[in-house]
Amino acid sequence: MKKIQSLFLFFLMSTLSVFGQKSPAGTADISLQYYLPSGFTYNEKIPKPKDILGFEVGEWNAGYDQVIRYFEKLADSSPRVKFEIIGYTYEKRPQIMLTITSPENLANIDKIKSDRQQLRDPNAKIDFDKMPLVMAAGYSVHGNEASAINSSILAAYHFAAANEIEQDLKNIIILIDPALNPDGSNRYASWVNTHRSYNLNGDPANREHSEAWPGGRGNHYWFDLNRDWLLVQHPESQNRVAKFQEWLPNIYLDYHEMGTNNTFFFQPGIPSRDHPLTPKKNMELTEKIAQYHAKAMDDLGSLYHSRESFDEYYFGYGSTYPDIQGSIGILFEQASSRGHLQESIYGPLPFAFTIRNQFRTSVSSFEAAKNMRGEINKFMQDFYTESLKTAALDTDKAYIFGNPDDGARSFHLAEMIQQHQIDVYSLNQNITVNGVPFEKEKAYIVPLDQPQYKLIKAIFETRNTFQDSLFYDVSAWTLPMSFNLDYTALSSKIMNLADVTLLEEGFGKKAGTLIGEKNAYAYAFEWADYYAPKAAYHLMDEGFLVRLTHEPITLADGKVLKRGSILVSTQRDAEEDAATKLHSSLASLAAETGITVYGINTGYTSGVNIGSPSIDVLKKPEVAVLVGTGVASGEAGEMWHLLDQRFDMPITLLPVERLRNTDMSRYNVLIMPNGNYSSWGKSEAEEIKSWASAGNTLIARGNAMTWLNSNELVSFTFKKEPKEEEKMAAQPYEDYTKNTGARMTSGTIFHAKLDVTHPIGYGYGKAELFTFRNSNQVLEPGKNPYSNPLVYTDKPLASGYVHPENLELVRNSSAIQVKRLGRGRVIGMVDNPNFRAIWYGTNKLFLNAIFFGQVIESGTAD
Repeated sequence: MKKIQSLFLFFLMSTLSVFGQKSPAGTADISLQYYLPSGFTYNEKIPKPKDILGFEVGEWNAGYDQVIRYFEKLADSSPRVKFEIIGYTYEKRPQIMLTITSPENLANIDKIKSDRQQLRDPNAKIDFDKMPLVMAAGYSVHGNEASAINSSILAAYHFAAANEIEQDLKNIIILIDPALNPDGSNRYASWVNTHRSYNLNGDPANREHSEAWPGGRGNHYWFDLNRDWLLVQHPESQNRVAKFQEWLPNIYLDYHEMGTNNTFFFQPGIPSRDHPLTPKKNMELTEKIAQYHAKAMDDLGSLYHSRESFDEYYFGYGSTYPDIQGSIGILFEQASSRGHLQESIYGPLPFAFTIRNQFRTSVSSFEAAKNMRGEINKFMQDFYTESLKTAALDTDKAYIFGNPDDGARSFHLAEMIQQHQIDVYSLNQNITVNGVPFEKEKAYIVPLDQPQYKLIKAIFETRNTFQDSLFYDVSAWTLPMSFNLDYTALSSKIMNLADVTLLEEGFGKKAGTLIGEKNAYAYAFEWADYYAPKAAYHLMDEGFLVRLTHEPITLADGKVLKRGSILVSTQRDAEEDAATKLHSSLASLAAETGITVYGINTGYTSGVNIGSPSIDVLKKPEVAVLVGTGVASGEAGEMWHLLDQRFDMPITLLPVERLRNTDMSRYNVLIMPNGNYSSWGKSEAEEIKSWASAGNTLIARGNAMTWLNSNELVSFTFKKEPKEEEKMAAQPYEDYTKNTGARMTSGTIFHAKLDVTHPIGYGYGKAELFTFRNSNQVLEPGKNPYSNPLVYTDKPLASGYVHPENLELVRNSSAIQVKRLGRGRVIGMVDNPNFRAIWYGTNKLFLNAIFFGQVIESGTAD
């Protein structure tokens, strides 16, 4: 017994010593020496973090503005350091980057960058032993993973002040981005510092550990920026990707946190889940670098693991985006204290301990870079040499994509691709490929014979076979499908046959036109244009009469306005100058949005006349999106971002807690994002029922439909998955995680059929549509045959992984369904049409529900 007690006391004292903690309940006894590795001395002229912050690192969560101030002081005091603002966030916070290297390299920085671009040239003669290696480190892309941003302070100090690395910095350039998500980091630091006690309390129930919704993980619009490296839909991503392409770092360190009851993870990840396009040499170098991290953790006595839990499949992470470009991305995941101290199954977990682990792997990465510099530099050029050789052997020589009805979606995909230093060509003449028309200025070509060959393949490829059936994130991201564009691979260089123009950096989308006189009888534009809803909303907001056609209309010049077109005119009681104002507004909107507006000189048109009662007058959408506890913040943010950023529509972010105290008559559209809504009861259900029954539109996504079912507002019928025990015979216990995980649909693209005659389908030129789903929710078709505007096809899998049982369930099921509730409409959506801001192809389904839910015939709804 005494021996056991002695061992326990030894373990406890060792734990407290490692944590640097007097007691779990006491204030952290932290000093700078606790963090710094042995064997280094530091330049006394360089300010220590506490000199500027006013507290030791880890004692408080450093706010983003405090980090900036310290980094500015480092640049002022050290000849090794350059401070740079690389852009601004949505909340107008500067994104910053520190460049740390020898003074000689800083003086020659432009030439070094230029020389590094030669790594993408297989014919360049490069002395790899003389070329500096670039190691970039990005911290806290998730704003509430605070050990990362706070460890960046220590990394900056160490590399700026350590005397022993002075000679090494002649061969290494370090780029430090302290917070990839400044807005989220600031939100989180404010929360935990506001709720920090001077006597720390590690109780997991403590308010400090439970951020208020939506938390600090996402950016201003609550997006997960760690999924946006490839998609570049947000300024934070666009700015950092531009710097990545400018520098071509050899190593990219990506710092994160995971659950409190974990240890420390560094890559490599699960080998069977590496993407086939990632070269084996990358994995070998990652494994070699991992030995340096292992030694660092061994020296600290910190528990760690590798080769499990995480994968490197999706190329949109900070740790995988580099892997497809000849760099080595490395993910670090530290168990989170989610505050300044929290109890864990391993003992009390202080904030300082989490910071130290993160910082020491920055140091170990530097050691690896120093010793492997020539090998790693050569790997990057070898990567591009091999990529160009493979491109030459590929029977596909280019990809072409476009849409004849909507140039905006094509433009935005071209714009996205170009940001990755990929050449994109605009088509200057109409051509037909395999029976598919591609129109000039609405179609683009991407040649494969360029250094970014592998990244291009990753963007366009369809992959339906996999070594492993488990995925940390999505299994498919075929981007022309997300934009719902026609696309195909070309077996010959069509650029030699067709008139094309290389797009210049920063090219803009084509302006639209207004065709017609100022005194036109009325005006019209078609709904196919991506930004048509933006124009329609602004016209309604300005008080003009905006109407929706349900039948084609042929104008005097033979132009056929498709079903779902918008007619605009002045109100009956309009002021004398209203016609002039309308013409001016339409001209401005056409130029801004890219739409084509047609002037109509007579109401006596072919088909129905312009004054037909079958043409509905549209009410301006007054939109509220439910937010708050229980609502999926990422999805609510996607809706907010879409309407606010792309369509300039003011919306109300309505907290679920305030529904009962809100005048709901202000809104005619209410959106329930995916969520559990467990905080609501009978009174909220009655409020929603009364409001919708008055003739309004309720849009319910995902599990919001389940809530409507359980409260008997409407009835959605879902297909049931077989119970686990019914699925298979006896299985080994060790296969439980694999077998259950394989049944999850984590992110797959499907074929669906759209009724283009239904208001939900207006603006789409054809019935074939790609949708994205990341759940196992499957909706039975409604009994009313007109109530299912979007259904999955008989062969629904388009790209990605799906378990065979789930594929069978999805076949011919309903993706969108319309229900009747009093005089109102409930539009249920199984899939998220706004996923990660990249699903331009299904955005219009969501917008149609907002704009046209009000005119869906009651007899067509269940």
